[in-house]
Amino acid sequence: MTIPYVRPEFRMLPAPTPQSQEYWTGGRNGELLVHRCHSCTNFFLPGAPACWRCQSTDVAPEPVSGRGTVAAFTVNRQTWIPAFPPPYTVAFIELAEQPDTRVVSNVVDIDPEDVTIGLEVEVFFEEWEDVWIPLFRPVKESN
Repeated sequence: MTIPYVRPEFRMLPAPTPQSQEYWTGGRNGELLVHRCHSCTNFFLPGAPACWRCQSTDVAPEPVSGRGTVAAFTVNRQTWIPAFPPPYTVAFIELAEQPDTRVVSNVVDIDPEDVTIGLEVEVFFEEWEDVWIPLFRPVKESN
């Protein structure tokens, strides 16, 4: 069942580093930017000055499609932050470009009880100050 997303009153924001700045600001242009190694061609998160697989320093953020599938999730039912009411879903999203590259985010626009492993999702961004939080919602079926 679709449940329209309602922006929370408050969201804890990350403190972007030089390696994560593009990830947190790419949404300004509608892009999910993920670090990629130009030596071994693998994507990786979080961004870092070197690839953890091959140790190459020839790395840079690149746009990805923003599509993926839910690999794992949990439904939070506890009120931890009063302005961020439960229930809400926190998930590992496997990116379509490379399944072992995962983004941790919220899955919205769906009843948390309807979220399943393998659910196809797509990114959208929520702006907070100078940060664009990537959130995911189910892919709308084309008619």
